[in-house]
Amino acid sequence: MSRVILSGKLKSLLRTPLLMTALLVVVAGVVYMLHPLSGILMAAAVIVYFAVILWMYRRTSSGILNEMITFASQYGQVQRHLLQDLDVPFAVTDDHGRLLWTNDAFQKLAGPSKKNFNRSIASVFGSLSVDRFPEQGQEREIETVREGRIYRVRVKNLVMDELVEQSQIMTRVEDESVSVFSFFLYDITDLREYMQKFKDETMVCGLIYLDNYDEALESVEEVRRSLLTALIDRKINKYFQDLDAVVRKFEKDKYIVMMRSSTLAELKSQKFGILSDVKTVNIGNDMAVTLSIGIGANNGSYNKNADSARMAIDLALGRGGDQVVIRDGESISYFGGKSQAVEKSTRVKARVKAHALQEFIESKEKVVVMGHQLMDIDAFGAAVGIYRASRTLNRRAYIVVDRPTTSTAPFIEQFRNNPDYEQHMLVTVDEAKEMVDPDTLLVVVDTNKPDYTECEELLSQTSAIVVLDHHRTGNNYIRNSVLSYIEPYASSACEMVAEILQYFEEGVKLRNIEADTLYAGMIVDTNSFIQRTGVRTFEAAAYLRRCGADVTRVRKMFREDVRDYQAKGEALRSAEMFRDSFILAVCPSEGLESPTIVGSQVADQLLDIKGVKASFVLTAYNDVIYISARAIDEVNVQIIMERMGGGGHLNMAGTQLHYVTIEEAKQRLKDLIGQMLDDGEI
Repeated sequence: MSRVILSGKLKSLLRTPLLMTALLVVVAGVVYMLHPLSGILMAAAVIVYFAVILWMYRRTSSGILNEMITFASQYGQVQRHLLQDLDVPFAVTDDHGRLLWTNDAFQKLAGPSKKNFNRSIASVFGSLSVDRFPEQGQEREIETVREGRIYRVRVKNLVMDELVEQSQIMTRVEDESVSVFSFFLYDITDLREYMQKFKDETMVCGLIYLDNYDEALESVEEVRRSLLTALIDRKINKYFQDLDAVVRKFEKDKYIVMMRSSTLAELKSQKFGILSDVKTVNIGNDMAVTLSIGIGANNGSYNKNADSARMAIDLALGRGGDQVVIRDGESISYFGGKSQAVEKSTRVKARVKAHALQEFIESKEKVVVMGHQLMDIDAFGAAVGIYRASRTLNRRAYIVVDRPTTSTAPFIEQFRNNPDYEQHMLVTVDEAKEMVDPDTLLVVVDTNKPDYTECEELLSQTSAIVVLDHHRTGNNYIRNSVLSYIEPYASSACEMVAEILQYFEEGVKLRNIEADTLYAGMIVDTNSFIQRTGVRTFEAAAYLRRCGADVTRVRKMFREDVRDYQAKGEALRSAEMFRDSFILAVCPSEGLESPTIVGSQVADQLLDIKGVKASFVLTAYNDVIYISARAIDEVNVQIIMERMGGGGHLNMAGTQLHYVTIEEAKQRLKDLIGQMLDDGEI
């Protein structure tokens, strides 16, 4: 111990009095010069002070050192005991996860073991495997469960190289770094329970609309209408009150519901049985009543939940009704939607939208019409109708057509080099980019998804956007439109445009080839008027016939190339049944101008096979897998395609898959259909 001396700040602190002695000597000299007697007395006092300080320094320095060493030793023991008795489980392992040291709390948690030393921590907590340990010098938090309790484990990688180098009994092998891992375990079970309880008690707002209230009442005798209303009210109120939710009717066909988040979770597990329960109300009404429900949850405040519920109900109605849409924060989920959208007999909405569209066209200098990628005849026909409406209002109008398909090429050729039409009536995407500006009205037809449009960039070049579509709205839709007219009950975009044109105040007069194009779009999307047709579909067709549409001319336009027929035959040959009622086929694309169109036609033909509820045709084109899905009335193919990122109608839908092969896409489709069948979703 005699070879150990003080140093650092403590040494400086003890030497301070010695340095002060030198200062006092100087002061004594100055005093002696001013007053000799006083200087002598002060010098004597300084000598005594120096002697006492020197005696104390020599006498206590070794004692201070011994006291410090004793304190450090005792402090280390205190630390060890505190760590040993710490209520928080703590353990140290080597780099292979073998326990080197544990405190009492960890030992109690781990339970008795005959081999406490060298025991793997993974044998106590299965999720704490070595591959989850952090890198050198880093920390990581891992959640694990032990005997029903949840623990948050903080793992730290401690590098021991310096300690090993200073040790006399250990040495490193081949300069490899030496690490140990420390584990602190925090029991967060109660915290999680309280958090879940708080989440379960959070208020959720919902809106309930009766989709076809007026139509259902009209199908019942007048004296029994009040009974039908009362039965529906009772069914809705009882369903939600049994789940401890509050329901209040604020209009004849509208309700507001307030409930907990836990109630919403229960409704999800039941898949909102109220949708099917209400349909059972029948007192002689020819039409079953259907509901649309919009729910807003986890948006931060009651007002935001109410706003989300309103947006959700709009989305549910835009998708055809008879379904639930939940806006949970930023995510959107759907339930139901298995029945066909009910066609409204009133045309008030079409008239209002027509007048609004006319005002927007008149307020802009030019109109640019755009459809979806690989534009089909329905999109092109609708675009032609908007073009004619714009020209009637003396506005410049253009249609974006980048790559004509085999179905649209014969119709497009009628407009090109036609003296009755402007030379630049049809423009490419690049030309449209140069043309669209803030004073341009951009009309999007036959799609409501921005990434499906012919050119998504055009949507950001103007704020005046109109959307006309007959497909159900999904999570991804054009949100900044000034006018959105989406009617899932409509058979086609051409039907919607033909109906709108009849309400223009200027009286739009279609030319023959324009009427032919609109009529052709309706024929394709209705499969020659045998699918998704209603009274208004035939009324729109009659209007087009009066405008000069000729069935014979249209039929000649649809004549196909022999290679398309051969591709159809090959696709039909490759068809295979799945789960006894679903059929899948692969359509070749080599040598075809529009393989996706051929694929959709094959999907329609496969429905003619007995026992087939839905058909799916996969087509590989330009490194993208296109899936065309079709059904008659037993399966909702739209919700299947939505799960794969697409959308459409109940009996006509599709999607696009990137970076996958045909076989991978087919297997993914089979897995999804199988899962939805097992879960009772289709």
